[in-house]
Amino acid sequence: EPEIKEIENAIELKEFKNEIVFDDVWFSYNGQGNGDFVLKNINLIVRKGEILAIVGPSGAGKSTLVDLIPRFYDPTRGRILIDGIDLKLLKIKSLRDKIGIVTQETILFNDTVKNNIAYGLENCPMDKIIEAAIAANAHDFIMQLPDGYDTLIGERGMKLSGGQRQRISIARALLKNPPILILDEATSNLDAESEILVQEAIERLMKNRTVFVIAHRLSTIRNADRIIVLENGRIVQEGKHEELIRQDGLYRKLYEMQFNF
Repeated sequence: EPEIKEIENAIELKEFKNEIVFDDVWFSYNGQGNGDFVLKNINLIVRKGEILAIVGPSGAGKSTLVDLIPRFYDPTRGRILIDGIDLKLLKIKSLRDKIGIVTQETILFNDTVKNNIAYGLENCPMDKIIEAAIAANAHDFIMQLPDGYDTLIGERGMKLSGGQRQRISIARALLKNPPILILDEATSNLDAESEILVQEAIERLMKNRTVFVIAHRLSTIRNADRIIVLENGRIVQEGKHEELIRQDGLYRKLYEMQFNF
């Protein structure tokens, strides 16, 4: 994969104040862009505090789009700006420190529950870890584990259910408390009780942040300030749920397929 390099004298991103802008962004994984663009002509302004839901069929480019924000990749053409500064000019750590990521594939380490929650944070006080776990609806199940917060989880330790793993991941993001959140909602079917607990935790996590959410849950889509619909790497529709559902377009099709009760 392409090497992401930090320039000399890169700028420290002290805080996120205004907006994130995708300025004519095209992206191809082989970097040449020989007609195999995964993202095409993406123009997007996301203001601070906005919840943007990204929907689209699989392979539309949803994950690629959000992967460009922490600079896991650079656009092949075009640029992404945060408060007017091209991401390529920023100190990478200062950018990534401002971003929390909760994905379907929660990366848990073969370590204690508390170290998994505090991942990446030095000397984090226990009361803060517990506070994050409570907000993520994880505290109760953690207390039922053999050694509570000191229980080893991961490859060889206690196996957790999908809903439990997601809540540990949400606790980790709550503890980091970043201004920008990237949320890739799990499509995995949780049982009804876990689903409610995870949904509640996600709603708490999204409060007062700028959120890019690859959305699969109807409630998340309804809570979004704006929805963009991606198809073959392009934004084909944009608006609120109420507007998009009235248009005869891809959104309505996806909506009817997905939520055909």
